[in-house]
Amino acid sequence: MEAILVSEYVTIGELVRLTETRYSTLKFYTEEGFLPFVQEGANLTRRYPREKTVERIAYIRGLRDQKKTIPQIREILKEKDR
Repeated sequence: MEAILVSEYVTIGELVRLTETRYSTLKFYTEEGFLPFVQEGANLTRRYPREKTVERIAYIRGLRDQKKTIPQIREILKEKDR
């Protein structure tokens, strides 16, 4: 876990451990464009910027706690990213 905490980029599996969020949820957020990533190498491994992504997941969780819907979250994130 120490290595993950100092890494600049992490995998989705490492994000599961860092954020205690289900893999399927993170995959959904990725597919919806909520979580930015880079793809590395021929094996196309997705790597997420650790700090930014952990903050983003916490932000999305907060929106979900406020009972925001996925379309509402999409719009909020679009505005935030401008």
